[in-house]
Amino acid sequence: MKKRIHLELRNRTPSDVRELVLDNCRSNEGKIEGLTAEFVNLEFLSLINVGLMSVSNLPKLPKLKKLELSDNRISGGLDVLAEKLPNLTHLNLSGNKIKDISTLEPLKKLENLKSLDLFNCEVTNLNDYRESVFKLLPQLTYLDGYDQEDREAPDSDAEADGDGVDDEDEDEDGEDEEDEDEEEDGEEEEFEEEDEEDDDEEDEEVEGEEDDEDVSGDEEFCLLPSIFSLPRVFLEEDFGQDGEIDDEEEEEEDDDDEDEEETGKGEKRKRDTDDEDDDD
Repeated sequence: MKKRIHLELRNRTPSDVRELVLDNCRSNEGKIEGLTAEFVNLEFLSLINVGLMSVSNLPKLPKLKKLELSDNRISGGLDVLAEKLPNLTHLNLSGNKIKDISTLEPLKKLENLKSLDLFNCEVTNLNDYRESVFKLLPQLTYLDGYDQEDREAPDSDAEADGDGVDDEDEDEDGEDEEDEDEEEDGEEEEFEEEDEEDDDEEDEEVEGEEDDEDVSGDEEFCLLPSIFSLPRVFLEEDFGQDGEIDDEEEEEEDDDDEDEEETGKGEKRKRDTDDEDDDD
């Protein structure tokens, strides 16, 4: 049991420990060993199936609220519990050697005791067992998980009765859940931001492509030469030289003038011939 306690400390001091579980380890001659009064802040102690026959070596633990002693061989000596554990609220003695109601009488001094379990003890086979226990221990609320009206104890009974260990566990669980929720929210926000950034990048790429297309279109349009800005050589090569066109027109006009002159001369000669014939 000493080695187990050393392992459970995990480099902590005894005063830092609030919960100590020593289930299934071996006791020394049926007694508690290695557990000292240095565990001043201990609130939960579990000694299930460790072969205990007596709790006489139990140190004073003023803050202890819940004690698990089931599946041992305890048959009496419960007065030590009242002396060493004044603030005890939950006591589990299931599976021990308790035979008589009178064995439970020292528990009357545990004024804060709210829950007592005696499953699989011989005392539970007595007539009027429940009525007798509730009468002996009026401070009890639950016996073997049920109250005097046979109403089952709620799961939160320990917390309702001020079990600091359970309260701390719940607080830690709540904090863990809140941390997980915050992490998930942070991840979702990161994913949303990444998606928005990706969308922005895509939009920028699309806009860039459109701008490139516009620029390309403008360049193509600008590449088309205006007929008014082309050099004269280019116009002469594609559309013919102006000089050649003017020469051809002048030659046609000269031909027309020559034809007219020749026609006029012919008519004049004809008139002269006719005049000569008249003179004769």
